Amino acid sequence: MSLVTVLDILVVCGIVVSAVLACHLENLLSAVIALGVTGLFTAAAFLVMHAPDVAISEAAVGAALTPVVFIAALRKIGGKGK
Repeated sequence: MSLVTVLDILVVCGIVVSAVLACHLENLLSAVIALGVTGLFTAAAFLVMHAPDVAISEAAVGAALTPVVFIAALRKIGGKGK
């Protein structure tokens, strides 16, 4: 098994675990953070697939901008979740 295969497996496992956590966490802030981690793992997957331009876009939008917008919305409505 090559190093790239091991890295692919780790990245996919990270995506799956963080996405499942984002769906099952009851605290909304924790779910948003898990969603951001999912974006980071997705950016890493694109980087492993030799698509650095897509990885940079995913890191900017999926791991940075989207969680910031969600957190701002949570603060605006005053919701901490259950």
